[in-house]
Formats: sequence, C-alpha cells, structure tokens
Amino acid sequence: MTDAVQASVLERTLRTVNDAANWVSQAAFEHGEPREYELRKHTYAALKARGLGAQAAQHVIKKVRDSSTTLRANIRVSNLGKGGSRRRRKAESKPITFRPRPRSRMTTGV
Repeated sequence: MTDAVQASVLERTLRTVNDAANWVSQAAFEHGEPREYELRKHTYAALKARGLGAQAAQHVIKKVRDSSTTLRANIRVSNLGKGGSRRRRKAESKPITFRPRPRSRMTTGV
C-alpha cells in the first residue's frame, strides 16, 4: 500500500512514461513501424534528453514495440474486422496511444 505522497509520485511517473510512450509511438508510426533497433536509433537520445534514465528509455521503447506487435497480430487474425471495416481502418490510421492515468486509481494506505 502506498501513502498519499508515494501515490502522487507514482502517478506523475506513470504520466511521464506514458507521455514519452505516446511520443515514441508517433515516431514509430511516422517511420512505418520500424524494428525495435531502428526505433531506438530514432528515439533513444531524445528520451534521454527528456529526462528519462537509460533503463526507463529502453522500457518505453520496448513498451511501444510490444504494443505495435500486439496490434499487428490482432489485425492479421482479423480481431479488428475484415480489410475495409471501420474499426480496422481506425486502428491502422493512427499511432497507438497510452493513457496518462491508470484505469483505476491507486489506493492509498491508512
């Protein structure tokens, strides 16, 4: 259980990481979803300049790559509809986005 201060810090951290992931996702989309190594070349230095540590920057890139892989797999097996469906077109026409906040609020300890 986290106290109020820890919960606030964790929420800010998650927001920062997800903002960075959204930026990396946009870069991946603009460069045609390159392989992870290619994506690192395009984004790693900028993530470090944004204040993320080396390990956090690597994890953000991996998070985006894993999400892109999952999306492509879902498209391939038609989980998002057939070729011209509205849902599939929508998924293919924009970068993946990450929520700034978790789905459920973090609970604070007593």
